[in-house]
Amino acid sequence: MHLVIEMLRSSVLAATPVLLAGLGGTYTYYANVFNIAMEGMMLIGAFTAVAGSYLAGSWVVGMFAGVAGGLAAALVFAVFAVYLKTDEFVTGTAINMLALGGTTYALRQMFRVKGAFMSPMIRAIPRVHIPLVGALPGIGPAVSGHPFLVYVTLALAILIEWHIYRTRYGLRLRAAGEDPRAVDSVGVSSDRIRAQAILISGALCGLAGVYLSLGYVTLFAENMSNGRGWIALAVIILTRGRPLGLLTMSLVFGFFDGLGLSLQSTRIPPQLTQMVPYIATIAALYLYSREKRGAPLGKVESDTVGKDPGM
Repeated sequence: MHLVIEMLRSSVLAATPVLLAGLGGTYTYYANVFNIAMEGMMLIGAFTAVAGSYLAGSWVVGMFAGVAGGLAAALVFAVFAVYLKTDEFVTGTAINMLALGGTTYALRQMFRVKGAFMSPMIRAIPRVHIPLVGALPGIGPAVSGHPFLVYVTLALAILIEWHIYRTRYGLRLRAAGEDPRAVDSVGVSSDRIRAQAILISGALCGLAGVYLSLGYVTLFAENMSNGRGWIALAVIILTRGRPLGLLTMSLVFGFFDGLGLSLQSTRIPPQLTQMVPYIATIAALYLYSREKRGAPLGKVESDTVGKDPGM
């Protein structure tokens, strides 16, 4: 029973950064922007969060610094991909490489360390203990006592589902991805909407980085995003950008991540156990591709829920 509770707890913790990045990527998905820069945005957010928390001695400053780092990376991506019309894949790859090399260089220049930076002066995100729920046998320890960003992320999944499918902005966002010329013809700039989607994605990816470096652990390590931005992109594809679907698939990823950590106590080499969540993701993508190839021709899927508001 104890092992099950620990697995549930670790699943929620591991799912949070993937879900946050995925929720940000949902906006660019509907804006028809191929955003592979989420990995870099998350990594920059993680570094600036630690730098802000360490220098100011405040997790609040660290959190805003992390979001600002993600926004800065997103702004560069938006300028090149939207306004200068560069290739999105090339631009995203460049930002990921810049994030990896830039944070490694900054880590060694600012803090004079290699590999990872840890300090008691880094203030972590506070944990929330839910009254009464935490005392429940079994489920209580699994859902209570997490960093508060875990609960904010769960609420965001519901809020973003409503924002994309029930608001005027959500309608314009989806229209800009489907037919930009139709949006432009009614006096709304499709480029502006796409740029806004990238900035929202950058802010949420930066927040995912904040959680990684100030919530999941309290340190910064080189390449600590460790492919989570790519996992988030895969989850977006699997769920077709549905926020509540993202929530479910992120928890599945978190489960396999926790399973990999649990297997490290066995004789299985740690290099293999660390591969478990990524193998599960590849398997899910394979099954998704087979299902898509097997779908009847001419099948039309509708992502619209309820009645859309006016443009």
